[in-house]
Amino acid sequence: MSHSVNEHGASHGSVKSYMIGFILSIILTAIPFWMVMDGSASHGTILGVVLVCAVIQVLVHLVYFLHLDSKSEGGWNMVAIVFSAIIILIVVVGSLWIMWNLNYNMMPH
Repeated sequence: MSHSVNEHGASHGSVKSYMIGFILSIILTAIPFWMVMDGSASHGTILGVVLVCAVIQVLVHLVYFLHLDSKSEGGWNMVAIVFSAIIILIVVVGSLWIMWNLNYNMMPH
């Protein structure tokens, strides 16, 4: 399975790139799992590590398994990913803001 490019400019991965992605995915899963099972770190530290590993793992999957980078499809894939990330960020932050406001304004003081 060598590295090749089809007529649309999308690259297909090699066994080496799939193995790198697989090993990184295992590591990025094992670190938060170990921290949660160990339980010796604070909850904030564990939450931070889990979130950072989750974001990195999404990027690993996009690059090594879906082959999305700034070069494929003339860069339009990256534009679509950035746009999607911005929309998701707006929805998540907006939802958290609304829930915090509802909790603050609706709960008795």
